[in-house]
Amino acid sequence: MKKISSTMVKDVIVQRKPETHKYNYGRVLLIGGNLNYGGAIIMSANAAVNSGAGLVTVASDPINLTSLHVLIPEATFTDYNQFEDLIPLIEKSQVIAIGSGLGTTEISLNLLKLVFDKISSKQILIIDGSAFSLLHEHYLNFPLAKIILTPHQGEWESFSGLSLEQQSFEKNQAFLLENQLENSILVLKKHRTEIYYKNQIWQNPTGNASMATAGMGDTLAGMIAGFTAQFSNFFKATCAAVYLHGRIGDKLSKDNYVTIPTKISQMIPKEMNLYSV
Repeated sequence: MKKISSTMVKDVIVQRKPETHKYNYGRVLLIGGNLNYGGAIIMSANAAVNSGAGLVTVASDPINLTSLHVLIPEATFTDYNQFEDLIPLIEKSQVIAIGSGLGTTEISLNLLKLVFDKISSKQILIIDGSAFSLLHEHYLNFPLAKIILTPHQGEWESFSGLSLEQQSFEKNQAFLLENQLENSILVLKKHRTEIYYKNQIWQNPTGNASMATAGMGDTLAGMIAGFTAQFSNFFKATCAAVYLHGRIGDKLSKDNYVTIPTKISQMIPKEMNLYSV
């Protein structure tokens, strides 16, 4: 097992070239946020925007439209009930993240099926949150996309069948191999988050207990979306997002008993700038 280092982050975050525009930094589509959990997808969008994604679109329940535009005017919105509008957005986005606040209703399942059906092998698909419950209950076949799984240990248990006590390096890796997910990235969120990819296992050394609060995982999913949208190596970009997410939390914890996810997002641009040389 290897540990993610600041050197890897510096390799990922490169200075922007002068003559570029928003479409050079990726289109991100975030799908989630039902009637009860709109905050989850808004926090994810906040992180994606602050991570530098060129264009962030949120597909969500219409009840979240006003809150999104008030809190994150940089993001665009589409009603996730209108599949005819959602399909072209799926097809032209570099990164699609689904699951933050999505829920497990019939519309949630149909949205997941739609993404699986329309996404291509060239696109990145981040699966988060309640999408794991849907996968567990309905046995969907994964699409041929660049897949990043971002469960916490409880979600990983429901999806993989491995209890917390069984979630060893060997058994987690064996599950990925048995289910033909060895070319996918698993970001297993825990005290020391583990990242699995091919035959590699990496551990994140950053992060702390002050970050144990609702919305932290949604924020990380948005960071991963923003990083993978603009940086070419999707594995290293994922590692860099995980590292900086925890690193910002470590800095905030010096003066705060609890670290709030939205404050993590506020600090992302400044923290990225420290690694861009």
